[in-house]
Amino acid sequence: MTTPTLLVLDAEPLPRLGKLTGRARIEHTDEASLAEKLPRADVLLVWDFTSRAVRDAWPGEGPRPRWVHTASAGVDHLMCPELTASDTVVTNARGVFDEPIAEYVAALVLAMAKDLPRTLEFQGQRTWRHRESRRLKGTRACVVGSGPIGRAIVATLKALGVICALVGRVPRTGIHGAEDLDRLIARADWVIAAAPLTEQTTGMFDARRFGMMQPSACFINVGRGGLVVEEALAEALSKRWIAGAALDVFRHEPLGADSPLWELPGLIVSPHMSGDTVGWRDELSAQFVELYERWEAGRTLPNVVDKERGYVPGR
Repeated sequence: MTTPTLLVLDAEPLPRLGKLTGRARIEHTDEASLAEKLPRADVLLVWDFTSRAVRDAWPGEGPRPRWVHTASAGVDHLMCPELTASDTVVTNARGVFDEPIAEYVAALVLAMAKDLPRTLEFQGQRTWRHRESRRLKGTRACVVGSGPIGRAIVATLKALGVICALVGRVPRTGIHGAEDLDRLIARADWVIAAAPLTEQTTGMFDARRFGMMQPSACFINVGRGGLVVEEALAEALSKRWIAGAALDVFRHEPLGADSPLWELPGLIVSPHMSGDTVGWRDELSAQFVELYERWEAGRTLPNVVDKERGYVPGR
């Protein structure tokens, strides 16, 4: 039996794949040589999940990997018409980031409710300025994106006493459909974006939606940068249509030093780190090794992406 070729699109630090020694012929590639090496690979591990090179390098007709795994929840950086139309299976890192991102969102909600950014600012100025802060219990959150990350966010915020509504593509038990989104964000204190980036969700948070939010509402995006029309958010914050916002993802990353977003009033900027806790790369490596063992044994893979929809279908 021929040993399968596993091609890794590299990023530092490299994944820990020692358990696959002798079971896979592991080759490494950068963006420049990806197109040349792809036709010889049986499996592609997209370890550099910030790269969009797979889109440009994916072969049309002819040999190509039978399976592609990305070490990320989102797959928009991979998908191209040729990959979508192929019989190649695509999987993602669903399950690794759910609870860390939910904790991060809870931290942001608490920070904004308790006005912690200004507390730190006043401390740096040696200024004693007493204020009142908001209670979380009884406030309302609208969480957009009903996958594991969105569900984990709801569970965590409920533990803090927040009344939560979860919005997905279609309505089902415990989940509102997209047709309820406008009604729900109009009454929410916290609007949280955790949806995948697809044709339907691109730019969904625009001037119209920011305009219908309450003046006391805060917006958080831990999904994908393309969900938000950043110019519209900047206007909403500058004109105080909403009380505050926090962005962990951006349309272009890393965010340039000359971006006006850095200086927007009421905006917390973080560098795409909401799911990255100590040891997260080891978890991603272990997850891939487990998936490889299933693939090697001919067993059904979990986390299979619906390539037309752009995400793993859930319940």
